[in-house]
Amino acid sequence: MTALDATRAELALLILYLNKAEARDKICRAIQYGSKFHSNGEPCHAQNVDKTTSLARKVFRLFKFVNDLHALISPVPQATPFPLILLGESKNALVALFKFVNDLHALIAGWVLLLVLAELHRLSKSMKKLEKQLKHADKYEDEEYRAKLKKSNERLLALIKLSMDLTVAIGLLQLAPKRVTPRVTGAFGFISSLISCYQ
Repeated sequence: MTALDATRAELALLILYLNKAEARDKICRAIQYGSKFHSNGEPCHAQNVDKTTSLARKVFRLFKFVNDLHALISPVPQATPFPLILLGESKNALVALFKFVNDLHALIAGWVLLLVLAELHRLSKSMKKLEKQLKHADKYEDEEYRAKLKKSNERLLALIKLSMDLTVAIGLLQLAPKRVTPRVTGAFGFISSLISCYQ
């Protein structure tokens, strides 16, 4: 394969990615929160970019709550642990509600954050148990360990993104304006957007 063929293939993948409204929304979200971080709530060109991008993203989010409602009523895989099911269903319900009424209650956000911490603890405990079992063997040669590690890393990334999204929601609703400043909201939103693009 020549360099030109590789470039064509990469451009074709980029075009496929950009043809999705959700992909464009994620890119706009990264721009919006990057601008929010840069402006730190102060009047400047970056703040104008933040506000304009926020308005532009509304088109991408029309009726998007339907996706979350569909995910809420879809069956979950049988091997999924209960705390993760509860966390996923809570997230889907909250995101659908947030997108529908454009609001989020602080108590619910705190409850979901507690679930996130509980799931992180469970994942850590599970991996330590498996590492003890493979104490004398090369754990990276064991397929079960690699599969669990991959699954654990995916869940960890999803939980980190969820935590960042909760912080962004708290910042946008100004529930803790002294702690979650526009710069913090912008930084967490930007990182969360990059994670979304990666996922």
